[in-house]
Amino acid sequence: MKWLNKFERKCGRYAIHNLSAYIIALYVAGYLFQLFVPDIMNYLTLEPYYILHGQIWRLITWIIIPPSDFDIFTIIMLYFYYSVGTTLERTWGVFRYNLYIFSGMLFTVLGAFILYGILRVTSPSYFLLMGNAFSTYYVCTSIMLAFAATYPNAEVLLYFFIPIKIKWLGIFYGIIILADLVQSSWANRIVMIASLFNFVVFFLSSRNVRRYSPKEQARRKEFKKAMRTDQYTSQNGQITKHKCAVCGRTELDGDNLEFRFCSKCDGNYEYCQDHLFTHEHVHGPQK
Repeated sequence: MKWLNKFERKCGRYAIHNLSAYIIALYVAGYLFQLFVPDIMNYLTLEPYYILHGQIWRLITWIIIPPSDFDIFTIIMLYFYYSVGTTLERTWGVFRYNLYIFSGMLFTVLGAFILYGILRVTSPSYFLLMGNAFSTYYVCTSIMLAFAATYPNAEVLLYFFIPIKIKWLGIFYGIIILADLVQSSWANRIVMIASLFNFVVFFLSSRNVRRYSPKEQARRKEFKKAMRTDQYTSQNGQITKHKCAVCGRTELDGDNLEFRFCSKCDGNYEYCQDHLFTHEHVHGPQK
């Protein structure tokens, strides 16, 4: 997907690091609103009718609404979503994980307006309010499905003590979603399909999932060990061991930066974790 690589080169610097933590923080704010000022939640929902009448903040504030009631199981699931989301961010890179999450939210907003338009045509005299139908529940579900597709054989502890491979959780979620699609009304189907469309776009229509697999990443790590370690001189004259061939960052630009060599590039090219899986492979003699 060359267009995606070009898009990342232009907008990658605007990506939000540790996005999963911000999403969880928004949920915490939503639970606090529900507890102390519950009436304000009526002004935060994704209501196309009110948005078209000037309440444009609803295009964003619906993200604050938590996907479920608050209890101990919610805490466990939010911790789980945070863990798998952080892992996906490290695997895909910050930009692509951002794009995955925000596209899911965008598709949800588009689905709300599509459903509103259909209902306006079929029931023009009916006052349409449907904000409760749209939430980030299926966006969170898409994170788990993405993790299951990327790490199918990874083992997690369900509820901290039940070992299970993530692919079985993914299949279980998939069966539930398919059952809901069959049993739900056509309006609810629009809600579900819109909210999960990012998963369809990024996986069912992608041919590049294999490069994110743990086996492929292990192979790249072994390749790095076999490569010689070069030294680079930074702009301030300091000697560095690593330098990204795309963005030029070195280990001096951040303590959390990681660098890997690419076995598919012709030559000794090294990339940071944000560009390891997203760069265009170099073919020809090393510069």
